[in-house]
Amino acid sequence: MNVEIAPVDEHTEPVRHFRIHLSATTRGARLARHLTAEQLASWGWPYDTEANRTASLLVAELATNAVRHGRVRGRDFALRLTLHPKDATLRIEVTDARPDHHPPTPGALAPAEPDTESGRGLLLVEALSSHWGTTAGDPYTKTVWCEVALC
Repeated sequence: MNVEIAPVDEHTEPVRHFRIHLSATTRGARLARHLTAEQLASWGWPYDTEANRTASLLVAELATNAVRHGRVRGRDFALRLTLHPKDATLRIEVTDARPDHHPPTPGALAPAEPDTESGRGLLLVEALSSHWGTTAGDPYTKTVWCEVALC
């Protein structure tokens, strides 16, 4: 498990970062949620705050999707949290190894069937975040991201 926790250059806005690679398993997705809650608590948003619970839920949904839809055997997924303290905005990025499997675009999500047990994760992401989308930084990965106001 690789982890990176570092502030950005001191000459810019005091942005905070947390990045970790986790196994593309249900255990890795669960750990992503727990690590998010812990990191936010260390940045000043305690476990029992709505901001911490919301961000942890968003990470849980994106990490679960990375495990379920973006898994390639032997490849991890990455979680990156970027906190902009000036406006208390958290950017959540989950990168997986399936650039060929893109979720629907924001605003184009179909409601889940009432009798199905899955298919609501991105609907939650869309409802709880201010922005979300996907990016492809290289031909081997894709990143699904969202931003949420913590205050």
